[in-house]
Amino acid sequence: MIAMHPAPHRPVVIFGTLRSASLARYCLTHDSPLQVAAFTVDAAFMAGNTHEGLPLVAFETLEQHYPPDSFQLLIPMGYQQINGVRRARYEDGKRRGYSFARYISSRASTWPDLVVGDNVLIYEHAIVQPFCRIGNNCIIRSGAHISHHCTVDDHAFVAAEVAMGGEGHVGEQAFVGVGAVLRDNLTIAPRTFIGAGTVVVRNTEADGAYVGNPARKLARTSLEVSS
Repeated sequence: MIAMHPAPHRPVVIFGTLRSASLARYCLTHDSPLQVAAFTVDAAFMAGNTHEGLPLVAFETLEQHYPPDSFQLLIPMGYQQINGVRRARYEDGKRRGYSFARYISSRASTWPDLVVGDNVLIYEHAIVQPFCRIGNNCIIRSGAHISHHCTVDDHAFVAAEVAMGGEGHVGEQAFVGVGAVLRDNLTIAPRTFIGAGTVVVRNTEADGAYVGNPARKLARTSLEVSS
């Protein structure tokens, strides 16, 4: 992670052709200095050679068309397989020499001391208070409230309208669903799944899935409920 500053203005290749990719492209186009050059997906999901009027190329051969010394990647995928799919593509891109863009909405509320990683998207009306750290490959959706002295670890996903109390910690690859409430000083363990509207008042266990008010742990694992 590094202190927040504008990413290099190299053109961006976006991974995906689903609505999360369209949303990312729209935001970059209308709310950033970055230019989107193309889309990329795994070869098995290729459906033609263009998407939204831009080139579409196989991820496996991306370097042949958009080399890492001239282009950067952005992977805005959701929480499939408890964020494991997004993590795998991110780590593959890293191994292949790509740098990653980040998008922080001009309509988000952040502070100068924010520390944020790469391949991070922070959408409009999110509030990230002072003394916070956001890891690599994280998504913070619109209206989420990340209170003071909080940490969100690598590969996590914080959905819209989440309310996170002060000094909280969202662990690596965890998912926090729409409108969930996390009491202050909590630790959300790695790969935890927090369902929409869940109210969490105690620390969670790794790979657990939680729903309800107050939160109760399901018999199924987080991977099972997110696949």
